Amino acid sequence: MSSGCYLVQTTANQNVLIDSGLPPDYAPPPGAPASETQKDVVQQLSEIGLEPDDIDVVICTHFDIDHVGYHRSFPAAEFIVQREHYELASAGHPRFAAAAPYWADPNLRYRMVDGDVDLLPGVSLIKTPGHAPAHQSVLLRLPQTGPVLLAIDAVMMERQFTPDRAAWPIDDDEAALRASTQKLLDLVERENVALVVFGHDGEQWGSLKKAPGYYD
Repeated sequence: MSSGCYLVQTTANQNVLIDSGLPPDYAPPPGAPASETQKDVVQQLSEIGLEPDDIDVVICTHFDIDHVGYHRSFPAAEFIVQREHYELASAGHPRFAAAAPYWADPNLRYRMVDGDVDLLPGVSLIKTPGHAPAHQSVLLRLPQTGPVLLAIDAVMMERQFTPDRAAWPIDDDEAALRASTQKLLDLVERENVALVVFGHDGEQWGSLKKAPGYYD
């Protein structure tokens, strides 16, 4: 499996980070294979000339621990999350409690959105519940590559991108998961999406451009 964060740089010179990865003190379960890279998101950004304060926006797809581990490293950023997701997590939803030290820091500035939203020119948020309540995926419209869909954990593996998929034990709601999958399948067809990036597909990850490479 793979686990990635994504940087979007806009023509208005904004740096948008999507998720922030596992926290530095995360202990993998016994028997888990060693990570191929020990570099965290801050180190990765540094290698392309960016410091934490250069990040203007952090899109929070959801508050699972492998997506929020370095949120506190970006205190200057505005964090964007679905209102329903934030309110459930803040009310003590047990799924997100262990990760609360990373996403619930009072110094972080959150902006709530509701449903599908055009956040910035070329950056749209797509509400895709099922894996987690009010999870959100991201649609990018790149000038050369064309539309790119970051499905994140709405569809973790390419083989799951089918309407009759089954939920995994870590998924929240199978009916919602299937509805979100169909929503993304329809979006791919409607928008002529050039590339779909799946949330944890290690086989696909090996074929993707990684920093300092990029899609333009």
